[in-house]
Order: sequence, then C-alpha cells, then structure tokens
Amino acid sequence: MNLDVLVFAAHPDDAELSMGGTIAKLSSKGKKVGIVDFTEGEMGTRGTTITRQAEAYKAAVALNVTLRENLHIPDGNIQRIKENVDKVICEIRKYKPKIIFAPYFNDRHPDHIDASVIVKKAMFTSGLTKAITKFNERNQNAYRPNKLFYYMQTYTFEPTFIVDITNHFDKKMKSVKAYKSQFHNPKSSEPETFISSTKFLDYISSRARFYGFQIRKEYGEPFYCEEALEVDLNNLI
Repeated sequence: MNLDVLVFAAHPDDAELSMGGTIAKLSSKGKKVGIVDFTEGEMGTRGTTITRQAEAYKAAVALNVTLRENLHIPDGNIQRIKENVDKVICEIRKYKPKIIFAPYFNDRHPDHIDASVIVKKAMFTSGLTKAITKFNERNQNAYRPNKLFYYMQTYTFEPTFIVDITNHFDKKMKSVKAYKSQFHNPKSSEPETFISSTKFLDYISSRARFYGFQIRKEYGEPFYCEEALEVDLNNLI
C-alpha cells in the first residue's frame, strides 16, 4: 500500500502535539497518512507501554490515519546507527510516501534530535539503488520522497510555511487528550511532569493561535523545509 504522507515521531504523542491538525486535515481530504513512532515511550514518567499503545491507537482513530506502526527502538537511546537508519528506509520504501515529516533538528529532547537526523539520512539513502534493505525477505526497490518537512516541538523556529488547522483543531486536541496517562488528568496520582500540567495544554492551544494569527486564521501549525518551495501564484490571486 502506498501512502501520500508518512509522519515519523520519536514517541507516541509527538505527532499529535506537533501536527495533529495537519494530519486530520490531510485525512479529511482523502489523503492516506501514516504515523511511525520510533519508540514505545517506555522511559516516560507516567503510564506504561501498554497504556501508551492503547492511547496511540485511540489517537490514530481520532485523526483517521491509514496506519500507525512502531519501530521499537529503545526510548531515551535512539542511536544514529545503520540498524535504525535501515528501519526507517524500510518504512519509506514499503509505503512510498510523496512527502515525509520529522521532528525539527534542534529541540529540548535529545530523542527528537536523533530521530530527525536519522530520518534525513534515511530519506537520502532510500533513493540509492546500492543501499539494500529487505521486507518479507525480498529486496526493496530504491525510492525517495519528494520533500522532507520538519514540525515544531518545544523549541521554535522561523517557519517556511504554516498550515491552517482551524477546522481541525478540535480533532487535534481530541487526539492529544487520548493520552490520558501523559497529559493533565485530575484523577491521576502519578508525578506531575513538564507535559502533564494544565499549563502545557494551554501552551499547545496558544501556540496554535499564535501561528494561526500569522496567516490570519484562528489556528495554525508551523513547518520548516531546508529546500526552496515552489509557489503557484494562481493560488494567491
């Protein structure tokens, strides 16, 4: 099965927090979107891998994604090694997405940085015919997506473009709140973390409003591209 878009994330909930509205928007337009999480988030202070897996599935349903997979790379130890690069190449060649998304390459969490570097290397290497990967014991064909876009997590950047998610913000927040073990839950007795306070969800909402304001919309999500993008002036006139 070929996908239109493949989103790579270091942990379950990263994709939802950073670009859940964009995923929901693409899905609503009939685009096939997949999410691939590097880790199970087993190093998280709150919850377990079992609860996190169930929450990730619930969030995926909320966003109406075509598929969600996990690479089972150790959380907190996403090493930039060939084995991990090959895992990402295998996903790219398996689903042949037109565009892929990855975490921005400078962030508070080292896992986000490492995942970003791995995705960029995998995207390039995936297009090399002499780079061999196998799926179901068969050699995969070389394939390279058209573009790699980076989404914003904790650290900000000057965006290349902003996606209007006004009509899909509610779905974004529904997918985020699917992670009851991670985010604010008054019934939880687990330790409070950076992302479990009520202020964090307020921050997510405020940031979406800020970037929405930049494009004169109610809510927006920012993205960065290292390459120049073509603009069709007919869409602006």
